[in-house]
Amino acid sequence: MAKIIVVGGGAAGLVAAWRAASLGHAVQLLEANGRLGVKLRISGGGKCNITHDGPPKALLSAFSKAQARFLRPSLHAFDNAAVLDLLRREGVETYTRDNGRVFPLDRPGSAGAVVAAFETLAHRVGVDVRTGARVTALQGRAPRLEGLLLNGEPLHCDVYVLATGGASYPETGTRGEVLGWLKGLGVPVLPWFPALAPIPLQRPRPSWEGVSLREGDLRLQAGPEGRRLETFAGDIVFTKAGISGPAALELSQATERARREGAAWLTYASIRELPEAVDAALQAEQRTNPRLLAATWIQRHLPERLVEPLLQEAGIDRGLMLKDLSRSARKALVALATALPLGEPQAVPLARGEVAAGGVDLGAVDPRTMALRGWDNLRICGELLDIDGPVGGYNLQAAFSTGYAAGTL
Repeated sequence: MAKIIVVGGGAAGLVAAWRAASLGHAVQLLEANGRLGVKLRISGGGKCNITHDGPPKALLSAFSKAQARFLRPSLHAFDNAAVLDLLRREGVETYTRDNGRVFPLDRPGSAGAVVAAFETLAHRVGVDVRTGARVTALQGRAPRLEGLLLNGEPLHCDVYVLATGGASYPETGTRGEVLGWLKGLGVPVLPWFPALAPIPLQRPRPSWEGVSLREGDLRLQAGPEGRRLETFAGDIVFTKAGISGPAALELSQATERARREGAAWLTYASIRELPEAVDAALQAEQRTNPRLLAATWIQRHLPERLVEPLLQEAGIDRGLMLKDLSRSARKALVALATALPLGEPQAVPLARGEVAAGGVDLGAVDPRTMALRGWDNLRICGELLDIDGPVGGYNLQAAFSTGYAAGTL
């Protein structure tokens, strides 16, 4: 029996502690916050998107090739079905939405029920849980970690498992400082980078707050007339500062990279067809329905709340009929539907991302055990690893799977 310390009581840490203790080890779980699973409790707006439905191969396809290759052993060892079966045995029933996202049954505190289930599992197998226990430093050098400082006091064990999370939502305790400590020990790391975050705009439209654009494409290009860099099919919602919603979150990392390289511009295509095809269709509508208002045509493709301000920006009178549209006005209408300009982004906030890109370089970690290469007694799991999947439960599943692998010793 070994003495194990798990640092971090989030999704990965809870699973790692439970798994290690269930194998007979003496496990102490250290959590800096006053309670476990703080970030897990607010995930999915408090509803907790636990995982994504489908076989492991389908889940892995959502990650980059390097991340999928790394995750394959741990995901096959502890997949989404295993996670849900574990929760079900603790009384947490789940359902799957049409888009494959899996949630606990809707009821008040559903995310809290997921945390409570994992906490119960940990206590049942004898995990010594300490909350309000902030680690302030790591001590040692390769090949062994000699100890850590807990609230300024040294603490020692046989194996250390770090599950301290990334750098997003620092108010939940995930400040990302451990990455700097590991870098100081010579561990290969990639700096934190914003991912799955809302995108602030240079020209925000606070009066549009809450308006959604649906079933179109959010497009990132290198400047207003630049080449297309990325496209994501999905919804966006306007905020006071810019845009959020699934498509914005998915494109946030690419948007920030393009912005830092000096050229980033965003548009939204409510109609995915080429502008030339939409223009031809509009001309046909002019001939068959000449008295149709231009405002009525654009309202077919954009929310009513945006029609008036957008027509004003385009210099088109709301009462103008299609038969009276000039060529330039017609082109302006087509542009609103096929490439609504959102404009230049501001810096994407690292702190507001659902996850943070960057972390411990995957090449430095054994994907079967999460053991740090070159170290005898140090394991890394969860968001502290350089893993950032898309929205939809993928990142929580990665945390559960890597935590399970880290605790299997």
